[in-house]
Amino acid sequence: MRLAARTPATIINADSAQVYADLRVLSARPDAHDIAAVPHRLFGHVDGAEACSAAAWAVDAIREIDVAHGEGRLPIVVGGTGLYIRTLLDGIAPVPDIDAAVRAAVRALPVSDAHAALTREDPAAAARLAPADISRVARALEVVRSTGRPLAAWQAETAGGIGGRIRLVPQLLLPPREWLFARCDARFDIMLETGAIEEVARLMERGLDPALPVMRAIGVREIAGWLGGRWSRDDAVAAARLATRRYGKRQFTWFSHQPPPHWPRIHTQLNNDELDNLVIKLCEMALTL
Repeated sequence: MRLAARTPATIINADSAQVYADLRVLSARPDAHDIAAVPHRLFGHVDGAEACSAAAWAVDAIREIDVAHGEGRLPIVVGGTGLYIRTLLDGIAPVPDIDAAVRAAVRALPVSDAHAALTREDPAAAARLAPADISRVARALEVVRSTGRPLAAWQAETAGGIGGRIRLVPQLLLPPREWLFARCDARFDIMLETGAIEEVARLMERGLDPALPVMRAIGVREIAGWLGGRWSRDDAVAAARLATRRYGKRQFTWFSHQPPPHWPRIHTQLNNDELDNLVIKLCEMALTL
């Protein structure tokens, strides 16, 4: 928002939870004031009954970036989903559509069983992925079962990225973990007070497939367990806080190591003056490229 206040800009979402219309509170989407002040794109544009893939998002993001450039606006791509950013810049692996029966069978497996199966069928992927990383373990297993090739083999054939035709001004924010985890705890408490319970209740009323991304978002399972009488409120809150901190830790690790080494990294929590100086620097760099 500070960048957009200095130059005409369009803010483009790159967060895999904020794409869903059903997750306004639990994904911490920008509020109505921010959206009214600056053009925002790809926030809440996908119905929860659909699964938004990185490839589908990248197609939309490329379109919005081109529109922003055509209007003389600076595209500001922001969010915490590393796969989305990587797909946008480097392209996507041309993995064929997964057989529906294979996907259903894989998604029905307990994560420990899925990881054990992946160890047998794609040992390299199993060694690379944490056994508790449900979505990535399932993805790797369904790909090798449906296509007969490991996911890594497909990923070596990426296509469609725009990294070669744009000039990027990246900035990675890696604040102190103690501050980050305190924010994670406070974040969920605020969400409970501002509509998260009602949001999950509406999702439950829709009777959506539990395997859909919107139903696996942090907070949905925990609040649904409380509303359904399986957990106490305190247990649900504790579980959601823990899940949020774990996700924050995974994001922190990913953005520390996966992006190119020359991308600037800030490891301190900026005060207002430091943030303003960073904004000025980024704006000058973007506008002089």
